[in-house]
Amino acid sequence: MPFVKKPLRTIGVIAIAGGLVSAAWHYSHPKPLMVDLAVITIGNVEATVVNTRAGTIKSCQRSNLAPITGGQIAKIWVKEGDHVQKDQVLLELWNQDLQAQRELAQRQLTMAQERRRETCILAENARRESNRTQQLVEQGFVSSQRADDANANARSRQASCEAAISDIKRAEAQIHVSQAGIDRTIIIAPFSGVIGKISGELGEFTTPSPPGIPTPPTIDLIDDRCLYVTAPMDEVDAPKIKVGQEARIMLDAMPDSIFPGKVRRIAPYVTEIEKQARTVDIEVDFQHIPIDTPLLVGYSADVEVILERKDNVVRIPTQAIRQENKVWRVDAQNKLVEQSVETGLSNWSFTEIRSGLQAGDHVLISFDQDGIKAGVAVQPKQP
Repeated sequence: MPFVKKPLRTIGVIAIAGGLVSAAWHYSHPKPLMVDLAVITIGNVEATVVNTRAGTIKSCQRSNLAPITGGQIAKIWVKEGDHVQKDQVLLELWNQDLQAQRELAQRQLTMAQERRRETCILAENARRESNRTQQLVEQGFVSSQRADDANANARSRQASCEAAISDIKRAEAQIHVSQAGIDRTIIIAPFSGVIGKISGELGEFTTPSPPGIPTPPTIDLIDDRCLYVTAPMDEVDAPKIKVGQEARIMLDAMPDSIFPGKVRRIAPYVTEIEKQARTVDIEVDFQHIPIDTPLLVGYSADVEVILERKDNVVRIPTQAIRQENKVWRVDAQNKLVEQSVETGLSNWSFTEIRSGLQAGDHVLISFDQDGIKAGVAVQPKQP
């Protein structure tokens, strides 16, 4: 049946020819490069500066408390971690001798008050007697000598009354002196806060720090309701920073959280540390301290100060920009085209595009592959 074999032979020849053509096309047209692409979008662009070294969370108020005088610790009314209120008694030294002196002064005050009442009653009675005697002298019933005696007695009684009043004031002053001595043995919270650390145990002796020789505080009191971050900024960036500028606070202990802040203070001098860049310390307040997320004094923190912000502008990933403000743009045929752009505000993440690109364009963001050049077909990598 030769009429059947001929069509089959023809079909085979056609198939082989098609395969050769396909192979030739495949090898003459290489596969598109797999590249990383980004889409030009509309969004916000900020100019920011960050600290050069790690900053630290600090408390607006933190006091290292110690008794004014030395002595033996008799009572510790709190423990580490307790929240205390302003004017709450925290610790007392042994002061029974001072309390005895205060009690004695109080008894002396009571006696002086009783003596004043007695002497002043007698002085008032003597004054009235002197007035009656003077009236009798004027009527001629008694001699003037008797009136002089009555007047002298009244003045003497009045002097005794005034002396008793002075005794009361002296006794009150002695009570104040005794109370001041007791107060020197008591530590009272100057503000509300949390007890950070207590150095000392019951029965131990504590002494004030001698001049030039610091000793550990007896109680470390921290105001945990008011926190801020201090961070060193490079001296080159310092002139750009102003009080009141917005900032972002990032904590190493909470890498998934960003806390809004505001610059509260800029140091009026440059800090010079050997073998390190010269820096200017700034302080940044937390705008909102989270209630459910405890922030501890001493946490390391980074600060990003927002110098300028532009909203709803065409922006491009900063890493996509090459030298001389050129980018690789993908055209409608999925081929690379070198494009010059005019840039504006920029940071590490995004750069404002004033001209040369528009929202929706695709640009190349990685240049470490071989074969990248104008006219090369590309294909985005799978995410």
